[in-house]
Amino acid sequence: MPTLRAFFILATFLLATLASIPVQWVSLRLRLKLRKTYPHVYHRFLCKLFGIRVSVIGKPIQDRGVLMVANHSGYFDILIMSATARVSFVAKSEVARWPFIGLMTRLQEGIFVERERRSLAGKSRDEIRRRLLAGDALVLFPEGTSTDGNRVIAFKSALMGAVESEVGTGADGHVQHVPVQPVTISYVGLHGMPMGRENRPLVAWYGDMELMSHIWEAVKAGPLDVVVEFHPLLSIDSAGSRKRIATLAEAAVRAGQRRVLNGYGVGPSPEADGTGPETLAEPPA
Repeated sequence: MPTLRAFFILATFLLATLASIPVQWVSLRLRLKLRKTYPHVYHRFLCKLFGIRVSVIGKPIQDRGVLMVANHSGYFDILIMSATARVSFVAKSEVARWPFIGLMTRLQEGIFVERERRSLAGKSRDEIRRRLLAGDALVLFPEGTSTDGNRVIAFKSALMGAVESEVGTGADGHVQHVPVQPVTISYVGLHGMPMGRENRPLVAWYGDMELMSHIWEAVKAGPLDVVVEFHPLLSIDSAGSRKRIATLAEAAVRAGQRRVLNGYGVGPSPEADGTGPETLAEPPA
C-alpha cells in the first residue's frame, strides 16, 4: 500500500507541475498578479497531496518587503514555506543549474546569489534590496546547508548582507533598514504520532543523501505534521549589526524548534505574534 500511494502521489505531482509551469511562465511574462498567488496555491495543493499537515504559529509579514530567515532540513521546507506565505527564495547560484529545481526556483522569482565571488555579492545584494522595496517576501536559509531536523546550526551572517540595505525613512526622519522575520520549521509528527529523532532523517535531506531515492522513501513514509512559527521582526536599526541580527535570529529559531520538539502541539512562544497554532487553512479565493 505505501508503494501504491507513493506512485499515485508522484504521478499526480508530475501532472500538476507540468500543467502549472506554463501558467506561471505566462504570468511572469505578462507581470500578472497571479505570478505571486499561483505558487502559493500550488504549494498548498502539494502539501495536501503529500499529506503534509501544517500548523502555523504567529503571522507571516505579507504587507511589505521582508527577509524571512529559516532553519533548513530539505526540499519539503520549500513546499511548507510557500504554502504558508507568498514568498520567493534566495538560493545559492548552483541551484540555478540543478535540473527541475532550478527551473521551479526561477518560476517563483527566486534570486540566485554567488557565495564565492565577492565581485558579484554587491549585485546580489542590490537585487534583494530592489525586491524588498517592491514589497516581496524573500526566504533565506542562513545555515548555508540542510540538517537532520533535530537541531539548528549557526546562521552565517555573511549570507545576510542584505539586512544592511536601506529601504526607506521613518516618520522621525531616521533611515530604516531591511526588516527580518525569523521562522522556525519543525517536523513533529508521522502518521499522526510524535516523530522521534530517529525518524526525522526520513524527511530531512542532508549530507550525501541521494535525492531521488530519498524522495521516494519520504513519500512512502506517510503523512507528516509540521509546525511553522513566525517570530517577531528584527532590524539592524535595533540590533546594531548584521552579525547581531544573525545571532538573534538564530536564537529565536533554535528556541522555537526546541520548544516544539520537546512538547508536540505546544502553543506559541511568549513573544510570538499570534494567538496559537492554526491548521493551514484552504487557500483564499
